[in-house]
Amino acid sequence: MIFLTFIITIIHDIISIGFKKSKLSTKRRNFLKKTLDIGTTSLILATNLKAMDNARHIEIEVVDVNIKKLQKPYKIVQISDIHIGGLIDKDFIKNLVVKVNILNADIVVITGDLVDTKLEFAKKALDELKNLKSTFGTFFIVGNHEYFHGVKPIIDYVNSLGIKVLENENIYIGEVNKGFYLAGVYDRFGFRYGSYTPDINKALENCEKSPVVLLAHQPKYLKDLEDTSKIDLVLCGHTHGGQIFPFNFLVKLEQPYVKGLHQHNEFTQVYVNKGTGFWGPPMRLGASSEITVLNIS
Repeated sequence: MIFLTFIITIIHDIISIGFKKSKLSTKRRNFLKKTLDIGTTSLILATNLKAMDNARHIEIEVVDVNIKKLQKPYKIVQISDIHIGGLIDKDFIKNLVVKVNILNADIVVITGDLVDTKLEFAKKALDELKNLKSTFGTFFIVGNHEYFHGVKPIIDYVNSLGIKVLENENIYIGEVNKGFYLAGVYDRFGFRYGSYTPDINKALENCEKSPVVLLAHQPKYLKDLEDTSKIDLVLCGHTHGGQIFPFNFLVKLEQPYVKGLHQHNEFTQVYVNKGTGFWGPPMRLGASSEITVLNIS
């Protein structure tokens, strides 16, 4: 709220300077100044209320992705950056599961930052994820926030829910010779953490002939890869789409992609989910919460 107020106040002050330097009469300048003050106050209030309201609603983003060599279409539902803890609780996850199940996914993928509190406080909310339904199951990779709260216990608990955590590994999805490999790596924060580091070579072992969809929490991980010719599609999160405008411009300085579908190179496409929950304040402006439906064919 302070940040948004600060940005709008700067714009207010710039316009005020323009009024002071104008050749308008004093009476006219005073009238315009009062109008500007009232308008700015209203804008601050409306912007903050809108940002808080946006965080309460999750939009369904439907994306069609063409993948060469894929013999049969599949529907992937992606959720990301839920940040269980604080205002993201059991009820939030329960409602989220209902929304996801309506979509009739072939697989559900969770691309990191699922837990943002001590595991003991997150268990009731995590337990709701056992109710996720899809044809071939639910898959998860860790994000950077899992490292802050005990990455190993979180991995073990999520696995116990019947959700497969991909730890530098892959699994075949679909009918033989008609499906694709789903691979997942640890987050690149593991390099700073000192363990649970991403290993793309291990993650792609035995991925031959069939297409490959890679789960990697940060879009920046693509910069760590010298060769992506074996990877058809990368699904990421982390950025929150900037979450609150104009933070998206700052995120762009750190990450190659902020949101949406991008053609990374001639071999690889990347999709960045804007986040299904939120981090910090329950506010979103210019970047809605999303559940992504990826129709790959």
